[in-house]
Amino acid sequence: GKTMTASALAGELHLPLFMIVLDGLITKFMGETAGKLRLVFDAMQATRGVYFFDEFDAIGARRGERQDVGEIRRVLNSFLQFLEQDDSHSLIIAATNHPELLDRALFRRFDDVIEYAVPDRPIIEALLRARLDRFDTRGLAWNEAISQAERLSQAEITRAADDAAKTIILRGGKRITSEALIDALKERRQASLSE
Repeated sequence: GKTMTASALAGELHLPLFMIVLDGLITKFMGETAGKLRLVFDAMQATRGVYFFDEFDAIGARRGERQDVGEIRRVLNSFLQFLEQDDSHSLIIAATNHPELLDRALFRRFDDVIEYAVPDRPIIEALLRARLDRFDTRGLAWNEAISQAERLSQAEITRAADDAAKTIILRGGKRITSEALIDALKERRQASLSE
């Protein structure tokens, strides 16, 4: 959903898409992360493009929360400052699966906010069938798999389908089993709950 939207925007605007991996920016040394962020904003000035900050809650958490870490707060403040001063012609997109964790000041800095609902049952089925269309899915317990996928994001459902396919390929098979798909969906659910 979110990544696909960023990619589509870049394609429609005929601009390159730059994925900013926030985990790669964040360091334990005071001031270093803000310095790396400064380099990203400098790149926006030099190279017009679509800059996609995924998993933005890594730095965008509300200031003043109990788990608020001083360095992350400084990084967020730096980001807000860089964003405020940005006069490039680049498109900046920040995405999160946890908007409730984001500092409200972020929402004021972006022109538009797009919310993606988790897919409903027909969309889940379409996603799974499309992702697994190269495999034999006869006998698959679709209803059970769809139930396991409820409340997962499109990306998590896609990853689970890919994980099930990898499991089957590694076993030398060509048929997706209910067990492989449901186990992969359960793993995704566990991972999403622990985030």
